[in-house]
Parts: sequence; C-alpha cells; structure tokens
Amino acid sequence: MRSRVIGAALFGVGVLALVFAGGLAFVVAPQVDRLPYDLERTQSVAEAPNARFLQITEGKAEVNQGTLRSTITVQPDAKETAKLEGPLDGDAVVWLVGQEVIRTDTKALISAYSTSLALDRKTGAALPWNKQWLDTGNNRQSVSYSGQIYKFPFGTEKKTYDIFDRDINASQPARFVKTEEIKGLETYQFTQEIRDATQELPADRLQLLASQLLPGATTSQVRYSNTRSVWVEPTTGQFIKVQEAQRKSLVGNNGQEAVILDAVFTYTDDTIARSAEAAGSNRQLLQMVKLWGPLALLVIGLALVIVGLLKALRRPRAAAVGDTVPEPRSGRHAADKVSTGAGKPERAAPSADRGRQQNSDG
Repeated sequence: MRSRVIGAALFGVGVLALVFAGGLAFVVAPQVDRLPYDLERTQSVAEAPNARFLQITEGKAEVNQGTLRSTITVQPDAKETAKLEGPLDGDAVVWLVGQEVIRTDTKALISAYSTSLALDRKTGAALPWNKQWLDTGNNRQSVSYSGQIYKFPFGTEKKTYDIFDRDINASQPARFVKTEEIKGLETYQFTQEIRDATQELPADRLQLLASQLLPGATTSQVRYSNTRSVWVEPTTGQFIKVQEAQRKSLVGNNGQEAVILDAVFTYTDDTIARSAEAAGSNRQLLQMVKLWGPLALLVIGLALVIVGLLKALRRPRAAAVGDTVPEPRSGRHAADKVSTGAGKPERAAPSADRGRQQNSDG
C-alpha cells in the first residue's frame, strides 16, 4: 500500500514537471527573446584617433586634426510606447537615441543628433511609425527608418542584413563576413560598404562651406563613404563591437574638393567589455529558458512518471514456499492435552488399585 502511495506521488510530480516544461518552452520562451519595455539606459563609446574633421566655430569653418570621441545613448520612451496602436501595439518599443561627437583635447562639440524611432521587439529592425523624427541641431525633421540600426535580431543568422545609415537616410546591405571570438563570446561580423553617396545638407550650409573651403565655387555637395563593420552576438543580436571608417569630401561646382572628415571610429575597450558581459548574461538567460530549462524538466518529468508507474503497479510480494507458519498458541496447547490423555495412561491409578487389592487379601 505504501509503495502505491509513493508511486502515485512521484507520478503526479512528474506530470507537473512535464507541464512546466511545456509552459516554459511554448509560453515563456517566445516572450523572452524580445526587447523589454523597461530596458536600462545604455551608452556606447567609440574613438577615432588622428582624425581629420570639419569644425565650425562662430560661423568660421576649418578642417582640424585630433582624436574624436562619439557617445551614443539609448533609452526607452515608455510614454510613447504606451501610445502605440494597431500592429505596433505589443510588438514594438519606442527608443530615444542621442549622439555627441567631441574632440578629446578641447572637449569642443563637433556634431550631435537626437532621434525617436520604433523598433520591432523581435527583430530589432525599425518599423514604420508616423511620429519618428530626427534632429541634427538645425531643426527637427521627419525620417523614414528601415532595417537594423542599433541592434540585430534575436537569433541572428549568417546572411545579409540591411543597416540604416543616418548620413544618407537610407538602408544599405551588410553582408556576413566571418565568425570571431571577442571576450570569450562567438560573434558574427557583418560589413557594409557605402561608396560615393551624397549626404543631403541644407543649401545655406553648403553655400557657407563652399565659400570658405572652396574658393571660387558657388555650390557644393558632400560625397560620403563608409566601411561599417559590426560584430554581433548571435543569440541576443547585441552589438559587441562596431567600427566605422568614414570619409567625407566637399566637392564644388568648380571641380575643387576638400576632405572634411577622415576618421576610423572604433568601440573603446571598456565599451566592448561591457557589451560582451551584458550579452553573455542575456545569452545564458535565453538558453536557460528556451533550451536547458525545458530539457531538464522534460527529463526529470519523464523519469518521475516512469518510476511512479512502476511503483504504483508493482504487486505485493507473496510469502515464500518454504516459510514456516506458526500455529496459534491456544490450539497447540489443546492438542498437547488431548495427546497426553489418550496415548499415555496415568501410572498412579494402577498402583492405587494394587494397593487396595493387597489390603483385601490380607
């Protein structure tokens, strides 16, 4: 009886473990690999040593040389996310992003921008949203984001992805190059090549630059090239390292040309270390919920169900053939008394009879 109770208890616990395994795999796991609404504010820092860059001070434009530092800050916009409707509701999150580029020796601000955009919580790609905007310091303008910008999809594959470039306001393909280990993590490297694209700038700004940097030119345009490489942790889609080799030239209508940016920006060692640590922790969490957790519960559940069934269905052990079964105590005593009275006559009685006979004769 006790074996059946234990078997039933083990069977019940095993079934419960199987239920939890299914819930973890099919209910919890699909919700884990999504961008959270309460994402913590993050910063990524990149530096470009020995860069040539355009600096405008009090209306005067000149090309200087030095080390540039770019800081990108990302934080969720809970207020705007809560207002999302239709297909964006539940599947998108709104981010506020800002960038500042300074020269490290004087701390002078070289360029800056801020933007608001909606991202797909699963793929990390930009989604169409009528309230997205971009502010480059001159004015806030509308923008149509597309492709990957600050993150790759959960479960990144070894294929080509489109990355949005803010300088040309368009997406360009980034092809998979190779795998590379960074800080103990396997990463996928993707490289995007932009060659001789045109960067749109306000007409008055182009006229100012042409008048100061291209004598004799009345109009100009900015030609832009960039080799952008990103190293992505594939499980989380997080950027571990980013490098951009940028070049911009101001080309006048008189044929003159002036290089206004020649810089290679690369994530700092501290940013790479922090990115790898965060991606590693998130990767372990995702693997625990999506793979190891359900697998462990499945194995434990099946083992308990099998053991429980075996115990519950096992028959009680029968007595062995050669075992001696003791007789009841009262029965044995009664049999002894019967046997004594019938088989062995008392000897005292005949002796008494002989004594009485002897007395009679005498």
